[in-house]
Amino acid sequence: MLDPRRLLTFRAVAQAGSFSAAARELALSQPAVSQQVAALERELGARLLHRGPGGLTLTEAGTVALEHAQAVAERLALADVQLAELGDDRGALRVGGFPSALATLVPAAIASVVPQRVEAVEGTVEELAAWVGDGSLHVAVLFQDAAAPRREHPGLRRHELLDEPFVVTVGPGHRLARRRTVRLRELARDPWVAPSARGIVRNACVAAGFEPDMVFVARDVLAIRAIVAADLAVSLTPRLIAGHLHGARALELRDEPPRRSVYALTPRTGTRAAAREFLDALRAVV
Repeated sequence: MLDPRRLLTFRAVAQAGSFSAAARELALSQPAVSQQVAALERELGARLLHRGPGGLTLTEAGTVALEHAQAVAERLALADVQLAELGDDRGALRVGGFPSALATLVPAAIASVVPQRVEAVEGTVEELAAWVGDGSLHVAVLFQDAAAPRREHPGLRRHELLDEPFVVTVGPGHRLARRRTVRLRELARDPWVAPSARGIVRNACVAAGFEPDMVFVARDVLAIRAIVAADLAVSLTPRLIAGHLHGARALELRDEPPRRSVYALTPRTGTRAAAREFLDALRAVV
């Protein structure tokens, strides 16, 4: 079995770009750092670093070793956080989510769990996954395009919640506002608003045969509601949040609607009991 101390010392050298810089970071002598890396290379039977006039570069074996070293460092940091929290029943449950989840699923789940302090934050998919990974969050709610390959998050456990269809949202003065159903291509000449210029909304429009005129890009749900309600643009909106967009009309699609997969993330090990209760509450809500 590899010596984790040597692996972490090698990681420090690879990240710092020199033995001397790594020695300063680790509060060790430079010879001690060099000896640990050399011992790791002997242990593996492979050269990990090229030492040249331009500095240190990773070999193929070094690249693989660094990936494992990073995983070890992240796991140890998470263990440090989780172990420090043991016995602190009064500690807050820290949850995260994307905007529309924080407006619908998360509050409903919080309301149904045992009374305790809950802290909730908004973040991007990348931020939420990173925060669960380092222990900043105990659980997070994320989404992805249901038509895309399943997104995996190394070191984390994925819990499926629902596949949610999108509906069209238009303003009260829109020419189609009195309709109950529409085809997406009927909106090809309209201005559009979406949380991203390159995401599920744009992909659905392209699949319907047109490139949307994305005149507004806004992640804030209230901003999208205001823009649609003012008849400034149309949008595709997840069904859960559509009912909260007061002043806008929600129309079902006659075409097969785009969908997003909503899921939760927890650490692969050491998940708090309160986080498991919160997951059960999320499942009950959906």
